[in-house]
Amino acid sequence: MKNPIILIPARLAATRLPNKPLADICGLPMVVQVLRRAEEADIAPVVVACAEQEIVEAVEKAGGRAILTDPALPSGSDRIFSALGQIDPEGLHDCVINLQGDMPTLAPDLVKQTFDLLKESGADIATLASLFETVEEAENPHAVKAILDIAHDATSGRALYFSRNIAPSGEGPLFHHIGLYAYTREALARFVSAPPSHLEKREKLEQLRALAMGMHIACGITNAIPFGVDTYDDLQKARILLAQK
Repeated sequence: MKNPIILIPARLAATRLPNKPLADICGLPMVVQVLRRAEEADIAPVVVACAEQEIVEAVEKAGGRAILTDPALPSGSDRIFSALGQIDPEGLHDCVINLQGDMPTLAPDLVKQTFDLLKESGADIATLASLFETVEEAENPHAVKAILDIAHDATSGRALYFSRNIAPSGEGPLFHHIGLYAYTREALARFVSAPPSHLEKREKLEQLRALAMGMHIACGITNAIPFGVDTYDDLQKARILLAQK
């Protein structure tokens, strides 16, 4: 992997927090705060893949680059792939980093960690996870569990499954998945061309399609606590955290 690009999918049609990408956080729309975290990683050009013109305008007003995509696209992965085809039809970018548009407090070094893991592991996809701090957090169905084939002192391992339920059973660590992905360009193209898998539809977790296709997902371990903005309370928390920076 020699030439990555960071793509941020964003759309206004969130059900729990309408117009989420444009929500103000410390004087900037949330999607622009995410753009800033990606820029701070300083490893690749950054483009926001937008479902609506309003997001394009907000990003461009902040000096960022945005691409308008079909609002009917079914997922963020489809949106970034569509944007990639517009930005880079020659296929110069061989790695695509998908940074979710609702993670304004993400530590920029996690972007580089994910990219480095993709290069070092030879996997199709790389992502990250951290240890759950409490059982209560692990029991939350909105907190996705990563089930990994990993030694006790290892810093990364192969993802075997992802679930909204607590898994695996027995004594040992439980890992909280962080929704940050690095794909080889070929893997992303294969992924979006395949139909949703049965378990993907059952768990409502897109990454299960990749596993059903036999793709290798490498998962790195980080001490960072994943935090995505899904509700008004999350938004308030993000405002407090970024105001302290």
